[in-house]
Amino acid sequence: MKPTKTDADALLPQLKITVRLMHNQEIAMGPGKAELLAAIRKTGSIMAAGKSMNMSYRRAWLLVDVMNRSFAEPLVHAAKGGRHGGGTVLTPMGEQVLQQYLKMVDAVNHSANAYLPLFSGMMANKQDAIPLEDEIPEQRTAG
Repeated sequence: MKPTKTDADALLPQLKITVRLMHNQEIAMGPGKAELLAAIRKTGSIMAAGKSMNMSYRRAWLLVDVMNRSFAEPLVHAAKGGRHGGGTVLTPMGEQVLQQYLKMVDAVNHSANAYLPLFSGMMANKQDAIPLEDEIPEQRTAG
């Protein structure tokens, strides 16, 4: 049997946390780069990985370049194409960074979720929420 949410649970806010590792003013690792690494691992290709994320090859390659420059060792190794085609793999460092990043994201989310009950009863009911400016109906004035 599925547990049911209480009224207080329904009024708890939702968290949206983005974890980014910065290096020299660049994002060395974040959710998009982690997704790209996982796609490269799955497809064996920067082009295919980018395409699976609706990203151009150039954009995917630039993200890989930032990651490779940001860590002590490259995260991705790309073999040049040719008669037998190229190929792209995560290096052992790439596998380790991806695994550790995902572990950290889980820990951050778990820790932050523990604080949500502090906001119990403080959130407005959906029907009581103040509408955004563009959702407020225009008022007509007699004139």
